[in-house]
Amino acid sequence: MAAEIVNPRNDSGTEGAPEEPFDPVFALHRGGKMAVQATVPVRNKDDLSLAYTPGVAKVCTAIAEQPELVNDYTWKSQVVAVVTDGTAVLGLGDIGPEASLPVMEGKAILFKQFGGVDAVPIALATTDTDEIVETVVRLAPSFGGVNLEDISAPRCFEIERKLQERLDIPVFHDDQHGTAIVTLAALRNAAKLTGRTLGDLRAVISGAGAAGVAIAKFLLEAGLGDVAVADRKGIVSRDREDLNPVKRELAELTNKAGLTGSLETALAGADVFIGVSGGTVPEAAVASMAPNAFVFAMANPNPEVHPDVAHKYAAVVATGRSDYPNQINNVLAFPGIFAGALQVRASRITEGMKIAAANAIADVVGEQLAADCVIPSPFDERVAPAVAAAVAAAARAEGIARR
Repeated sequence: MAAEIVNPRNDSGTEGAPEEPFDPVFALHRGGKMAVQATVPVRNKDDLSLAYTPGVAKVCTAIAEQPELVNDYTWKSQVVAVVTDGTAVLGLGDIGPEASLPVMEGKAILFKQFGGVDAVPIALATTDTDEIVETVVRLAPSFGGVNLEDISAPRCFEIERKLQERLDIPVFHDDQHGTAIVTLAALRNAAKLTGRTLGDLRAVISGAGAAGVAIAKFLLEAGLGDVAVADRKGIVSRDREDLNPVKRELAELTNKAGLTGSLETALAGADVFIGVSGGTVPEAAVASMAPNAFVFAMANPNPEVHPDVAHKYAAVVATGRSDYPNQINNVLAFPGIFAGALQVRASRITEGMKIAAANAIADVVGEQLAADCVIPSPFDERVAPAVAAAVAAAARAEGIARR
């Protein structure tokens, strides 16, 4: 029998309290969206003696003598820590660790649903970079991988780097790399559809936060011709004196054309627009792009360029929304990436593994390739297995797989 769902806005039992409209969102989240479930029975004393004391002592002793056995006789090699400090949650910003938990639970159930990977939400009551690193390092013996989530830039870059330097398990900041991987997959197919290669394209990215920086670097690594990145003050370029260290590095890597000025200036003649910032791009700027341009406007819920406007000028249009074709959704990437990395007990997730993941996502589209289908649906059951296989193979080829 299904449990009764109580109106989440009116469950205090206060006599005479006014009735309020039922909200299915609160109803779904009541009590949380996940739970721990045993994989072995404990029905009698024999089961208990095997699952717990005295039987468990044999396993503990074996692991103490051979530490690598922890991967075979515990859940360590099959579970990911989903870690946040609540400073960059969705489009809500710095809302704190408690308020971030519904999102972290959501991420955990997506890991399980789409990749068969168990995940544990961990919301930390600190925003200090070193404290976060030290805390995760101390938690790491319990996990096979770490997924950093919704941590604000530029701290997220340093946290990921320091953790990967100190841990021999994969550390992956999904807001950076997941977005970049799915963007590359869509861009590869869009280029293929229009008879071009990545090297033929000049892109403009709106937003120099975690996603914008990662996308720019990753696309260049994959062979993109050129990319300019714009923040609130305009194009990130070498002549600007207001750049933090992350943007200073970005200026050295991007903008081969030497553009200066506004986002609108950069868009003139550009082949690709990638939006990860919010705001609105003027229609005139979109109209100034090159023929057969691509517009990937990924801000949620309001894309930087509305699809109706983008379709007037662009050959391929993608958003972050599920109600339009070509949804750039990280769930296409992270479940399969971790499934593949955990399968071979990889020590990290490399650029080669990420490119392999992007290629696998793109290849799933196959003969369905069209202007409204350059990326598979998040519910396409072929995606995660294809990504996992590609990532595992890449890890083995790079010599970082341990089984």
